[in-house]
Amino acid sequence: MKKFQFTVLIEQDEDGVFVAKVPQLRGCHTQGKSVSQVMDRIKEAVELCLEVQKDSVEKVKFIGVQQIEVAG
Repeated sequence: MKKFQFTVLIEQDEDGVFVAKVPQLRGCHTQGKSVSQVMDRIKEAVELCLEVQKDSVEKVKFIGVQQIEVAG
């Protein structure tokens, strides 16, 4: 069985809900009430996404996260 490694991005929305997404898998995202819960759920989501997208995993190299400040 082939093994994959993915970067998971986690954000917290205005209601305190954690949202996780995998940029390499189009539409692969989930949410949870804690980081632990959202990580369990994103693993399940990745498995489901791989069933559908196994041959179309995007070749994205994660570089990092930066914050910027702009006036607006």
